[in-house]
Amino acid sequence: MYEPFPGNYVWNLGVNICLCMGAAMGEIDKANDEVREIARQGADQGTAAFFDSWGRMADRLVELGRSCEAAGHKLSAGEKYKRATAYYMTAERMQARDYEPRKRMYRTMLDTMARAIEAGDLGWERVEIPYEGSHFPGLFIPGEGEGPRPTMIFCNGLDSVKEMIALSIGDTFARRGISVLAVDQPGVGEALRLNGLPAIHDTERWAGAAIDAIEGRADVDGDRIGMMGWSLGGYYAPRAAIYEKRFKLCVAWGGNHNWGELQSRRLKNEGENPVPHYWDHVMWVWGQRDLDSFMALMPQVTLDGHMDKMTVPFLITHGANDRQIPREYALQSRDQAVNSPRVDFKLFTDAEGGVEHCSADNMGPVKSFIADWVRERFDDMAHGRQGPLPAAISIG
Repeated sequence: MYEPFPGNYVWNLGVNICLCMGAAMGEIDKANDEVREIARQGADQGTAAFFDSWGRMADRLVELGRSCEAAGHKLSAGEKYKRATAYYMTAERMQARDYEPRKRMYRTMLDTMARAIEAGDLGWERVEIPYEGSHFPGLFIPGEGEGPRPTMIFCNGLDSVKEMIALSIGDTFARRGISVLAVDQPGVGEALRLNGLPAIHDTERWAGAAIDAIEGRADVDGDRIGMMGWSLGGYYAPRAAIYEKRFKLCVAWGGNHNWGELQSRRLKNEGENPVPHYWDHVMWVWGQRDLDSFMALMPQVTLDGHMDKMTVPFLITHGANDRQIPREYALQSRDQAVNSPRVDFKLFTDAEGGVEHCSADNMGPVKSFIADWVRERFDDMAHGRQGPLPAAISIG
């Protein structure tokens, strides 16, 4: 993994994720120069300085994008707006939840993403999903080709947002004829920041609402809808696919079988944290007032006792050098899915890249592997080839 801030995993992770979203090294290197010294003080210190440095970089790009639009160069503007979106997102993600300027930057990020979609003629569509008296949004990325297309609902983890999903996967699924609905489910993005919806353990509730919002569309094949998630989504997505039987396959981009148990291990300083101000962040995500109430909720956040109810094809990918989620959690999900017609497990190593948590070091080989697997499984369904296979297949 590229480590511009030696010894500061959390900051390095954010920078690497941003690179996977299409960041330009020359741009981020200049912004990082302004904060290299303060980064030595640890993950939680200096995040406001990071916010300011990266925010100025994004602001400059937005101005350049506006100049391109004024000159009639909309596609060039769209590229600048996409990178600015990634920079705003990275800066906002690093802050404590009560840091007031992050709220303004988050809305600026949403506006900049909308500019990127329009100027770049991306064809991505905002979808509002009614949910238990409220709502949460998604970004619909249509697959290429004619007719109703198979569709993956792609959920976030602990701290990502739908724009991060969209910029990271780009047209990887679309070019294979697969649409993607990237959602800000309860606990992340707009659902949390603007609508006050915290995370829940029984994720089939919001996942079912997402299906309701798209299965009647003329461009969606309602018989071929799958569920996937990365990071904490490695718990969310399997849980949803287990109990929402309209899903026809499932992908865990990073196994996360027992995230609740992991929090007890984190209290003992085991493993790396994904964001600064970690404990305050997780209490915000889960809507808990203090650490005791948060930890009391955590025994529910496990796939133990549930995985034997997985009855659809299931893929788990994991990085060999994942410093956040132990490999054993990926193997537990694999080994307990005894009633799935097909379980594939792929460990990414140095040979192909993508070895860090959710392949933050190199998403390319992992997202293409997942997209190929999804396309093949949907093709199997279309041609009646979905038959029972051995319950656990290790690939690579």
